Amino acid sequence: MVVFLSLRGVSKTFAGVHALNGVDLDVAAGEVCCLLGENGSGKSTLIKTMSGVEAPDMGEIAIFDRPQRRWRPIDAIAAGIEVIYQDFSLFPNLTVLENIALPREVAFRRRVIGWKGMRATASAALKRIGVDVDLDRHVAELSVAQRQLVAIARALTGDPKLIIMDEPTSALTSREIARLLEIIRQLRGSGVAVIFVTHKLDEAIEVADRVVVLRNGVKTFDESQGPFERDVLVRHMVGHDLASRRRRRDTPQGEVVLSVSGLSRAQYYRNVSFELHAGETLGLTGQLDSGRTALALSLYGMLPPESGAIRIAGRSVSLDRVADALASEIAMAPEDRLTEGLFLPRSVGANLSSGALSALSDAFGFLDRARISTFENTWIDRLSIMTPGPEAPVHSLSGGNQQRVVLGRVLSRRPRIVVLNGPTVGVDIGSKEEIHAIIEDMSAAGAGVLLVSDDADELGRLCGRVLVMNRGEIAHEIAGSDVRGFRSSEILLQE
Repeated sequence: MVVFLSLRGVSKTFAGVHALNGVDLDVAAGEVCCLLGENGSGKSTLIKTMSGVEAPDMGEIAIFDRPQRRWRPIDAIAAGIEVIYQDFSLFPNLTVLENIALPREVAFRRRVIGWKGMRATASAALKRIGVDVDLDRHVAELSVAQRQLVAIARALTGDPKLIIMDEPTSALTSREIARLLEIIRQLRGSGVAVIFVTHKLDEAIEVADRVVVLRNGVKTFDESQGPFERDVLVRHMVGHDLASRRRRRDTPQGEVVLSVSGLSRAQYYRNVSFELHAGETLGLTGQLDSGRTALALSLYGMLPPESGAIRIAGRSVSLDRVADALASEIAMAPEDRLTEGLFLPRSVGANLSSGALSALSDAFGFLDRARISTFENTWIDRLSIMTPGPEAPVHSLSGGNQQRVVLGRVLSRRPRIVVLNGPTVGVDIGSKEEIHAIIEDMSAAGAGVLLVSDDADELGRLCGRVLVMNRGEIAHEIAGSDVRGFRSSEILLQE
């Protein structure tokens, strides 16, 4: 086994807190190493250390057993290390072509742009991962999943020795995930090492040659002999066993709070009909561009349908604007919490209270500071948001705690209908468990919950029924006892 990258006794401290504490790690050429751990475990710091973004306080980094005295991002790139960060690091105002191929042109210090060559490079990279995206579209126009795939394609344009993928599947559906895992196997076969960071244990177990677990900056597990057991990995990640809790999956007998009949919008979805009951969590899944996200946006007034009928508790409504949805007691947690769900420059408290300002005002319309303070602290406690206080910037929180803030703003409206689009994407397993409990509490309180997800375990645990969309239509419904054994492959039944 030829070891490409070695870390010995690597430690990093921020404000007296050990982000990494004496971490050893070997990554061999052609090895797939899955890096697991909860948010705050040190994974991101370890990635930044390997890529030269953060210099370790102590320890040694070596490439092919040669210690690196100076280790900067440019040195890591020169050594063949490519990183796909969770936030994509794409330029939204540039095209897909420019995002994929320009970094290579810059690396070669070319003074004249060869657009024909760039187009060939970008096309080959996208073809390699089986994706068909218009090269001339601006990245800002792409869905979250499409942006993720563009970032992956960009990393494959050079001659990498090690590719570090930070949550690359967080916004992908099962078909894209299957293709990505196939690409990872191909890279392994060609001698390229891959460090694969994920919160999805099934992916880690499926593709890993080695699994490394961090907890509180310390390596707690490092094994290369599979098969890897899910319960063992969870125990090393969180420090204890997680209880397996499942709610009743009986179809609720509550009133129909949302009825959709023949809903259509050209190029997005057509003839969609379903009912959502009070106290029900209804799953909605499907492939990228199946229409599921567009349908969710339509129910929140962001992409108004062109035909069909929507009834809220038996009353016909038109959802032409977000204001219409809010007036109909509909709330939504969006797909991308960073760009769509949070005011990142603002505090945790400001984000929580932004959804209930009218209720926090006095009779003259002025904000009541005392009432706001009580409101913010109440929701922080209720949702167990880990923060120093309401005044802390929301961007300083972990992904799981940021998602709790989003859900807090949704719940504070006391909605009758809740649309959740990927509520646990990119959060660790402990936070996922707690967010599931919050969703269960929503439906137990009588809200109708539409859960848009491609996480089979999540859908199987929380939902009494699952609707599968394909090519803009409801192609399949899984209900009753069949939900218990739901798998991601069900999404592909109608392909």
